[in-house]
Amino acid sequence: MNDPKRVAVLQSNYLPWKGYFDIIHDVDLFVFYDDVQYTKNDWRNRNRIKASTGPAWLTVPTGPNIGRLICEVDLPDGKWQSKHWKTLRQYYSRAPFFEKYEDFFSHVYLGMRWERLSELNRFLIESISREFLGIRTRFEDSRSFSLAGLKQERLVSLLEQVGCTEYLSGPAGRNYLDERVFECAGMTLLYKDYEGYPEYSQMYPPFDHYVSVIDLLFNVGDAARRFIWGWRDDMPKVRRE
Repeated sequence: MNDPKRVAVLQSNYLPWKGYFDIIHDVDLFVFYDDVQYTKNDWRNRNRIKASTGPAWLTVPTGPNIGRLICEVDLPDGKWQSKHWKTLRQYYSRAPFFEKYEDFFSHVYLGMRWERLSELNRFLIESISREFLGIRTRFEDSRSFSLAGLKQERLVSLLEQVGCTEYLSGPAGRNYLDERVFECAGMTLLYKDYEGYPEYSQMYPPFDHYVSVIDLLFNVGDAARRFIWGWRDDMPKVRRE
């Protein structure tokens, strides 16, 4: 019997929170699902950081047209790049591990020119996963496959083509996924649990879990993995009689 193949399929987000990377870590294959409708002022083009005045948004301007797929969203004006870098320096330059990641993010914002939102998001997500979190999950793009049907049918079509046996969804999937559809396709439907993340030494209290992963990186450095998934290894094991 072949080994199980666990897969996650998500739209790309801008500098996602730690839970996004927790899902990536937990699967064998992560598929970027950017050939679907773009939703403005969602997590696709913005995220939150900690500022001295409270949570602050970093938003990539994408224009007024929402009649596009995520992979079609152009970034015609690059002025936002230097503004985002200035904001990050303003609020995190004194963080314990800011200098460790400074060259990378400086190059992203000042040394590169981003023309598509999807390309920006993917680069950041894959780079943070591999270079800073040591995640070895394989990445794919949904546009590499021939997909048929609408919504859940289209998703299952993708999962069948990649040989999925276990599909890992975020907890919100409970509101719209039909477990029977996955069972008929020979797949087990799983839901990610975001509960229990430990707090870390974070600038500008009170503590907030729901900020970009860069907050975690700048504050704890290489220990970030422990605060995303490694803490579960420290939990007491339940004895089964």
